[in-house]
Amino acid sequence: MQRSSRNLISASHPTLNLSYPTLESFVWNTLIRAHVHHPSDSPFTPLSVFLRMRYHAVRPDTHTFPFLLQSFTSPEYLSCGRSVHSLIIQLGLSDNVFVQTSLVNMYSSCGSFHLARQVFNEIPQPDSASWNSLLNGYVKAGMVIAARKAFDSMPSRNTVSWSCMMEGYVRSGQYMKALLLFRKMQKTREELIIPNEFTMSVLLSACGKLGALEHGKWAHCYIEKRGMQIGNVLGTSLIDMYAKCGCIERAKFVFENLGPNKDVKAWTAMISGLAMNGHKEECLDLFSKMIGSGVNPNGVTFISALSACVHSGAVALGKSIFEKMQNRYHISPSLQHYGCMVDLYARAGLLDEAWSLVESMPMQPDVLVWGSLLSGARTSGDIKTCEASLSKILELEPNNTGAHVLLANAYAKMGRWKDARRVRAQMETKGIKKVPGCSLVEVDGTVHEFHVGDESRPDRREIYMMLDEMLRRIRMEGYASNTEEVTVDIAEEEGKELAVSRHSEKLAVAFAIMKTRPGVPVRVVNNIRMCRDCHAAGKMISLVYGREISVRDCNRFHHFAGGACNCNDYW
Repeated sequence: MQRSSRNLISASHPTLNLSYPTLESFVWNTLIRAHVHHPSDSPFTPLSVFLRMRYHAVRPDTHTFPFLLQSFTSPEYLSCGRSVHSLIIQLGLSDNVFVQTSLVNMYSSCGSFHLARQVFNEIPQPDSASWNSLLNGYVKAGMVIAARKAFDSMPSRNTVSWSCMMEGYVRSGQYMKALLLFRKMQKTREELIIPNEFTMSVLLSACGKLGALEHGKWAHCYIEKRGMQIGNVLGTSLIDMYAKCGCIERAKFVFENLGPNKDVKAWTAMISGLAMNGHKEECLDLFSKMIGSGVNPNGVTFISALSACVHSGAVALGKSIFEKMQNRYHISPSLQHYGCMVDLYARAGLLDEAWSLVESMPMQPDVLVWGSLLSGARTSGDIKTCEASLSKILELEPNNTGAHVLLANAYAKMGRWKDARRVRAQMETKGIKKVPGCSLVEVDGTVHEFHVGDESRPDRREIYMMLDEMLRRIRMEGYASNTEEVTVDIAEEEGKELAVSRHSEKLAVAFAIMKTRPGVPVRVVNNIRMCRDCHAAGKMISLVYGREISVRDCNRFHHFAGGACNCNDYW
């Protein structure tokens, strides 16, 4: 139907020139549907086609409005949507479940959930599609608790229901709940509930975020066992998952097997994966290869390429890519692009250039841009720039946790403990809590979570014994605690050493080494930036224990092997 619709429509079609007599609703419905699915193929909007339909006195039917309402996708369309709803009532079509479901979806897309729920409540016997529309609306709005209540209230669920709820958990950062829901989905006795391409994409996203490689490998095997075609959608999801788990060779294998018809999303996922894992040369080579293959990069592709430059300190190259994006590809820089460039300059200590770029931006800098400047200034020890950046961040987000913590840490690094305590006191007064360090590590298919100084685990005694042994061995090889990383005022050096030794990354690595065979790689996911002491320890542990250790922090991967890190101590 979609293909025939495209052939039927052109900008010069006589029905769009108001010269033809009344046409059957089927043809007009086809026109509206074509303009919904292919908006770039015509200068006319679905609503304008609908108005021409009304001009020709063609009566809309129960198929017209579901097609038309699909085009109302944001709050700015709410007024039009309500007008169309009034017309539906006037025409006596408001009792049709197909139309009602479309109204639920429309109101959800326009952000009016009370109206979506009101329409839903008026459906005498809502079917699966109606429930799924309500569920999807909650998920897109981030209303996970409401989504779960709707999910649990459904009299019956299908694959779309389960997949949608899983997506809700992934969107809200509750990745383990997504995995657990998938397991529950597999155990359901309803015959028609079989994971599809979308389900597996959501599952792979959760695995990637958790760094759960074994879960991700299982999902890959399941896809192949079920005979699902690994095209651009699943292929991109697999590339992203493997890259986020630090398994870049498997990501490259999937990428190459996609063949010559890879779309821009697949190319971008691979380029991003290489950048994240610190493979700058391969990343930029692939970027050039993408262009050579005739696939034009988009804004996200350029963010990935710029990230590779940021993490390697390639200032001149990053500047060249930024200019090429605008001059050759006519892509206007977004806040994210400016954020990358400010980060690039700030990390390299070029704070004057970073300031100059911030001041020349055509839009107001956001928290990301000011945060990049603050982080770079902290590394360089430029307190004035730190304070100025913090001031700007607090104008935008008065309760921003990260900015307060960065400034307090900058004061602590310089030994200005009074100022550090003042910032922390302000945080306490405002009710701002620092996000605690948290590390995840997967062992034997189970994801284990550790926090700084974690005492919650039943096997904590064995873990701390292993940690003490690990630290004893690396100290014999020359490791010394970097107590400059202590951001609270502890007078005794021994107390400072104890504080840095209990960081969550070290606990996760100690646990993994204790629980796995010699030589097995260790993969850790950390929610905050890796500190320099943990970085130095990671290098030494990889040498002493003969292990490859990968740590993914909030910025990038650190791959430790043989006493070195692939970041070359620049991050």
